[in-house]
Amino acid sequence: MKKEYVYILVTYVLMLLSNIIGYPMLYWAGVNLFHEPPASMKTLTPPLWTVLSFIVGLIIVLHFLRRAAKNEMNRAEVLPAGPSALWAVYGVFLCFFAQIVAAKIESLFGIPQSSNNTQQIMVLIERFPLVILISSIAGPILEEIVFRKIIFGTLRRRFSFIVSGVVSSVIFGLAHTEISHLFLYSLLGLALAFLYEKTKRITVSMFAHVSMNTIVVVMQLLYPSVQQTLQFQDFHSLIGGLI
Repeated sequence: MKKEYVYILVTYVLMLLSNIIGYPMLYWAGVNLFHEPPASMKTLTPPLWTVLSFIVGLIIVLHFLRRAAKNEMNRAEVLPAGPSALWAVYGVFLCFFAQIVAAKIESLFGIPQSSNNTQQIMVLIERFPLVILISSIAGPILEEIVFRKIIFGTLRRRFSFIVSGVVSSVIFGLAHTEISHLFLYSLLGLALAFLYEKTKRITVSMFAHVSMNTIVVVMQLLYPSVQQTLQFQDFHSLIGGLI
């Protein structure tokens, strides 16, 4: 594995764990330096730190990814731009289809279709709307770089697509810390790995991932009006959760 990829993985893990020291530091700064009321700062700290840490993390990751790209010489297998664009659009529907299938299968085992992960993100968005930039753009881009470009791509150099796709997708699912929905996240990860495998362009899986999360956020925000026309179970099967 390239050293730049190692740096990216380390950056991603540190970003996810940064709230351990980030929350108390930001809370202290808000109360003592900016004289925010403690109650207000307690509410703002999680979403504000999420935005700050993801933006900084994305900048660092893109820096190392650019350095790694300079050493990549073989671009012969990359699908041309036209077909790749079609795959990107098709990928959005593929992801929703995978999510619907996974949700239906999980329901057969009595697993609730609502996602705690999605609910927590929506709470952060309500507190600090800029979190939308993280859930819809920065987050998906980082996940595609880490789980598809690096983890899947590294495994694919030695193993078949099935082995590489399943292993990387299960890791992707575990990273979302919702064991009850591990199958759903893993199937979505496999769909995104398929897009990357077919086009050799990480931007294709990024587009599908970003588009899907954006649609889910919009649908969740419109939920009070949408639920009037869709049954609860059908609604969650349709829009699923953030990945």
